[in-house]
Amino acid sequence: MNYKQYITENKDRFLSELFGLLRIPSVSAQPSHRADIDMCAQAWQKLLLNAGADNAKIIETKGNPVVYGEKIIDSNSPTVLIYAHYDVMPAEPLEQWITPPFDPIIREGKIYARGADDDKGQSFAQLKGFETATKLGLLKCNVKFIVEGEEEIGSPSLETFCLEHKELLKADVILVSDTSMLGIDTPSITTGLRGLAYWQIEVTGPSRDLHSGIFGGAVANPINALCKLIAGITNEEGKITIPGFYDDVEEVSAREREMMAAVPHSDISYAEALKVKKLTGEKGYSTLERTAIRPTFDVCGIWGGYTGDGSKTVLPSKAYAKISTRLVPHQNHEKIGNLVRVYLENQVSDAVQIKVESLHGGEAYVCPLDIPAYLAAEKAYEKTFGVKPLAIRRGGSIPIIAVFERVLQTKTVLMGFGLEQDAIHSPNENYPVDLWLKGIETVCAFYEEFS
Repeated sequence: MNYKQYITENKDRFLSELFGLLRIPSVSAQPSHRADIDMCAQAWQKLLLNAGADNAKIIETKGNPVVYGEKIIDSNSPTVLIYAHYDVMPAEPLEQWITPPFDPIIREGKIYARGADDDKGQSFAQLKGFETATKLGLLKCNVKFIVEGEEEIGSPSLETFCLEHKELLKADVILVSDTSMLGIDTPSITTGLRGLAYWQIEVTGPSRDLHSGIFGGAVANPINALCKLIAGITNEEGKITIPGFYDDVEEVSAREREMMAAVPHSDISYAEALKVKKLTGEKGYSTLERTAIRPTFDVCGIWGGYTGDGSKTVLPSKAYAKISTRLVPHQNHEKIGNLVRVYLENQVSDAVQIKVESLHGGEAYVCPLDIPAYLAAEKAYEKTFGVKPLAIRRGGSIPIIAVFERVLQTKTVLMGFGLEQDAIHSPNENYPVDLWLKGIETVCAFYEEFS
């Protein structure tokens, strides 16, 4: 039996097991789901053992537990470390979901559920690729798994975990399936990720909410002050105005920009798919360049004052915003965080007070294209999809990847099988069943090529 036959024969079981995982609301951002986090870790431990791991265990951290599993074929053989995460983003706003986010369903050939793609669906492709290779005797290398429960909140406990378990996690390469391809007919391998810095800003005016008629015009409104601050951070050309922000930005070579320009892309189709009339961004760069090799500044949330039904004429005491910047190679998130804090403190009016709190961050990552694991992945995609995958940097961030390189001194190959239209982090997250199965096949093909 070849691996395609095995996957076909076991498809229903694979889906049933995945659905069981998707039903667990393992939302790391909400403390009320801590019991679900533990339940999901226990489910992963069982799944690893059933898939063929020699052993699997749950290891506690200062935050959420890590699940570790391994199958050692030969101590002299190469070792692959699979990284995945079992936590998911909050499902809100719940009213925008067509079906409940934790009640998975297949509709028009797609799995709909929170985590269907990010990262339960994609990580399951790695798990079932491993199972298939193991059951059919195709596995010729050692495989280790590390599955964490804090990726969606910046992996705050994982660097310490890696430092404490360096020998346990020792490997020749790390594989991650948590990125996207250009299209189901245009396979691609992500060769670079942007870094991330994320803050919460608090602006305080009066000591209490005030009547906007009695006090308006005499007392500074924190929401007005916050909006003015944020509006000044980018200019008309899409440039970030914070002094020193671009000092360490990598200038990508003309050759790589030519490669990016050759990637199939239509601004018109891109805008239509997102239902926007016009695309915007930093002047002098294409859409693909803006979302992959250039830094950004975005307001991810803003609130304050009265937001309920009807009207309430109030001058609020406080206003808040959550801010993120995507960073490129050589930009240090702590340095950028300090630049942002100093800028905001210097720009804010004396009529209000400001507090800038760093929530999490991480560095950018670039994968070399000539290491054996990347070449094996490239051949595996070509075998499964019928065409050679494009090598392309993407705009997302997986901060722990840079930590792996620094702490474990191991390169990572990003074998992603998602699509941009999968609505990760959004209502109605979904994942095509056919693409999920192709992902499992590609993982099997990787083991053949890597061996």
